[in-house]
Amino acid sequence: MKRSFYHYLMTERDPHKKDAVTLFANDAYLDDSFPKQSENYQEISQYLELNGSYLSSMTIFDEAWERYQQQEI
Repeated sequence: MKRSFYHYLMTERDPHKKDAVTLFANDAYLDDSFPKQSENYQEISQYLELNGSYLSSMTIFDEAWERYQQQEI
């Protein structure tokens, strides 16, 4: 079974690293409404566009999504 994007993103959390994907993961962890079970790019992208004020650029999400896809191979 494929794990959700959120589950993958939580593996990127780190209180010491300050790269964009790590900061995104740390902020997503605090977002109680994040679609935690989703594996769907469109659903998560739309959610972040409407609710992801903590995400400075959608390219950060795209980078994290690419890493997520690579993990699933």
